[in-house]
Amino acid sequence: PYIVLICTSSLRVCMNTNPHHQALTTMHTLLDEAQVHYTACGNGSMVWRRWGNGKPLILLHGGSGSWTHWLNTVLALRDEYTLWAVALPGLGDSAMPDSPYTPQSCANAFVNGFKQLIAGDDAATLICFSFGCHVGTLAATELNEYLCGLFIIGTAALGLNQAQDISLPKERSDMSDSERNCVHHSVLSKLMFADACKIDDQAVALQALNVANARFRSREFANSADVRNALSNVRVPVKSIWGEHDIVARPDLDTCLETLRLHHPELQHRTIANAGHWVMYEAADNFIIALRELLKMRSKREFVN
Repeated sequence: PYIVLICTSSLRVCMNTNPHHQALTTMHTLLDEAQVHYTACGNGSMVWRRWGNGKPLILLHGGSGSWTHWLNTVLALRDEYTLWAVALPGLGDSAMPDSPYTPQSCANAFVNGFKQLIAGDDAATLICFSFGCHVGTLAATELNEYLCGLFIIGTAALGLNQAQDISLPKERSDMSDSERNCVHHSVLSKLMFADACKIDDQAVALQALNVANARFRSREFANSADVRNALSNVRVPVKSIWGEHDIVARPDLDTCLETLRLHHPELQHRTIANAGHWVMYEAADNFIIALRELLKMRSKREFVN
């Protein structure tokens, strides 16, 4: 059985009894290396993990996910930057936010934690994926003075009716481990990867763990225009990276980018060929190349009313 994780030690207890344990060796290695910090979140804590030293990059993961969405990014960049990978409220090992349970209440908890842990250091860059873009963009409107940039990766909530009615298989209590693995593999192939052949045992194991601990339901907010609207109040440069075949890029990627440019014509963008939604996992090497390039590029913020 899975449990809601509340700290690194309970994560290890959980995983030592998990059939995916051997596929999660890299996760365990990074957990051992991380500094763990806690900030207030609802009736509990938000969990922040930190690696490295350098300019701060704050990594916000996607819906039904956790910091492990950024596993390969942390591996690649932990010797170059200070990386903060947060577990968003109601996901991973963080508590639910204050009610009502909305992206804004998640953003409020994130802003408070950011100000406690990171504000006052060098200006930070928020790097946001999927639902993390929703939370991160709302948060950025309150953190402009502490930021030097915002990355948007595979976002919904652009007012483009991006959420789709996709039939997804569900786990059942009577399923074997093999049957559960098939469910997770199928979900990854439909939502997260462009090429199902690139779904490895580690991806399935991470998906299983993340879904088991997901309590905040983000998909109901995907068709809002929150990200598009909040960008009008973000005063730092915006950059983006998308997988070429991201299922969230509806009606198409060009329209999504045009929407981002409504308030940020300075947008610098990279498309990763042959990749889907979870681009930083499926095409990790090419994603890191693009991210390094964009981090080094200067862009002038142009205000558009």
